[in-house]
Amino acid sequence: MKFAIKHEIKGRIRIHLAQKHMTYRQADILQCYLEKEANISKASVYVRTQDVAVVYTGSRDGLIRLLSRFSYETAQVSESALENSGRELNETYKEKLINSVVMRTLNKMFLPYPVRVAITTVKSVKYIYHGVRTLMKGKLEVPVLDAAAIGVSMLRGDFNTAGSTMFLLGIGEILEEWTHKKSVNDLARSMSINAEKVWFVNEDGQEVLISASSVKAGDLIRVHMGNVIPFDGDVAAGEAMVNQTSLTGESAPVRKAEGSFAYAGTVLEEGELTVKVKEAAGSSRYEKIVNMIEDSEKLKSSVESNAEHLADRLVPYTLAGTGITYLLTRNMTKTLAVLMVDFSCALKLAMPVSVLSAIREASTHSITVKGGKYMEAMADATTIVFDKTGTLTKAKPVVSDVVSFSEELSSDELLRIAACMEEHFPHSMARAVVNAAKEKHLVHEEMHSKVEYIVAHGISTTIEGKKAVIGSWHFVMEDEKCVIPEGMEDRFEHLPLECSHLYLAIEGKLAAVICVEDPLREEAADAVRELKEAGITKVVMMTGDSERTAAAIAKRVGVDEYYSEVLPEDKASFVEKEKELGHKVIMIGDGINDSLALSSASVGIAISDGAAIAREIADVTISADNLHEIVTLKRLSTALMKRIHNNYRTIIGINGGLIALGVTGIIMPTTSALLHNMSTLTISLRSMRNLLPKEEKA
Repeated sequence: MKFAIKHEIKGRIRIHLAQKHMTYRQADILQCYLEKEANISKASVYVRTQDVAVVYTGSRDGLIRLLSRFSYETAQVSESALENSGRELNETYKEKLINSVVMRTLNKMFLPYPVRVAITTVKSVKYIYHGVRTLMKGKLEVPVLDAAAIGVSMLRGDFNTAGSTMFLLGIGEILEEWTHKKSVNDLARSMSINAEKVWFVNEDGQEVLISASSVKAGDLIRVHMGNVIPFDGDVAAGEAMVNQTSLTGESAPVRKAEGSFAYAGTVLEEGELTVKVKEAAGSSRYEKIVNMIEDSEKLKSSVESNAEHLADRLVPYTLAGTGITYLLTRNMTKTLAVLMVDFSCALKLAMPVSVLSAIREASTHSITVKGGKYMEAMADATTIVFDKTGTLTKAKPVVSDVVSFSEELSSDELLRIAACMEEHFPHSMARAVVNAAKEKHLVHEEMHSKVEYIVAHGISTTIEGKKAVIGSWHFVMEDEKCVIPEGMEDRFEHLPLECSHLYLAIEGKLAAVICVEDPLREEAADAVRELKEAGITKVVMMTGDSERTAAAIAKRVGVDEYYSEVLPEDKASFVEKEKELGHKVIMIGDGINDSLALSSASVGIAISDGAAIAREIADVTISADNLHEIVTLKRLSTALMKRIHNNYRTIIGINGGLIALGVTGIIMPTTSALLHNMSTLTISLRSMRNLLPKEEKA
């Protein structure tokens, strides 16, 4: 790629590309190409000017070489990222806004008055038609008010006022449409699939972990419990219950077996499936999600819906006020002053813009919120429930020791067996075992038969004809009736108390205890304290760990209540009981165990490094590895509700004042309409500003 350097300082460079025209797709390819590089912290591509600004670390020469060898044709970027880019949508609506303002200005400056009157008359037909049509349906809603204001102005010969009203209504329509489409697209992107690795089934029937980008149509892939199905395809083998909520809206899991069709992006809750891939690109899941969202009310918070309904409910009162003013004053000028002031524009525009802005601001903190109603629930929430592992503790626990209870197998061999069993399941403890084996260069090829995962308990399989289980004390020693080898009781009694323990048993005998350190997050105690300051009255920790481990963590973090050795249904049951008491409940988790509670909570928050099913079911996903972002979301949600209520008061105050000034004859209807529309735009623009001060973003 050829380019010229326009400006540079240490760590930042701006270049101009040597090409006449840049398409939106080319801009997205270049941006994706740059952002995936580890030494580039930020890249901005400007389509109109063909400029690129890059913030980088490391070698300048290395960056220049990277840019020089770039080619649109050969760049390896995610096709889904290109398909789901919002660049073209935003640019299209920006152009619409600019064109509307430019055309309005040019018309007023250069067109003769009779021509402007003709244009205004033609444009008014649409608004008057919609108003009459609404009235004929027996409804007194906003289109009736718009049609009355425009129609009366034109009958009086006040074409300037009619033109200004239609211009600002048009701007409002563009902003409202942009707001809706951007919200839908942002939400759809947040629900899109980000599978990087999949289990490919080779000709011998063995599973091999490969890159998702290398999968082709016709390939067989195996999906284990708790994972997202990454591609559309026919079920070739297996039986499972699949959660299709995000795609079809069905609340209950759907049974899938051989001959069924599996949809990309749905989550396998129970069982295991082998899927024959239909399309490597994941079919048209993105479009399906968009259609689903547009047909639902998921995006709207109750304050948004209330604003829309209030706008329509105010129409009869505005029309009644117009009639009363005329009867009392017999003055058409004063009567028009009431008609020209419409509460609905500001109410319908400012509220969704406020919510969209808050969701956008949340995304700058690596927080994905799947709809405005979750921001509202977050603001009202008083109880928060934390799962311990991966949330209050770090998402990457580590294996500190492998205590062997086997005379035949070494600690490394036992770790290799454990990693082979655990690698199929997306949980932080499982990843700790797999990572420990990887660090020791222990190759854990498939040496077992079918793996069965028992939620909140452990894993069972057969290795070389011998039954092997790994999991909690309750599962291995109580449910499976495994025993400690004779003469090893003293070793068992002296296991390190500060660690969590994974028990591995082969043929009914304890073979190893894997000691896993689950270090507490440095910010955990501060985050809990700040949540209480932000309005949370009850902080609860729930964990499947022992009483001893739970008590130690609870004391250090400062939670109000804690529960140990809980099952998934216990977490969900606790959430439901709190809701029955009238509390809005936030649930934070990262594993398969938490999915039930996440779906039950008023707001379910998933840590993005956790299980796919948790991310899919959750209402909010936090990508940042920092609990302070939960505090940020709480403050942001509270600030959003405060802004919305302030907007209500401001809109009613300004429009009420304009009506009073018009009725008393202090201002003319044209001035009243202009001030009303200017205030609507001002409130909407103010609603786009960030809610949190800069110091809270540091």
